[in-house]
Amino acid sequence: MKRLLVLAVLAACGGCVRVAPYQRGRLAKPKMQLQRDAQATEIEQHVYESREGSAGGYGGTGGGCGCN
Repeated sequence: MKRLLVLAVLAACGGCVRVAPYQRGRLAKPKMQLQRDAQATEIEQHVYESREGSAGGYGGTGGGCGCN
């Protein structure tokens, strides 16, 4: 039982690693992002909010065609 506990603690500590700033760019892969294109998502939200004529929790309000 004690061996299992020690093994579990050692396995958990293996994930605690400091990453240098110059290594973060290599580790941040585009396919791990929640949004593929942040600008396209922002435009889609603007058009959606404008057509709905409501403030949908994204900080925008308005009504109409979706253009400025």
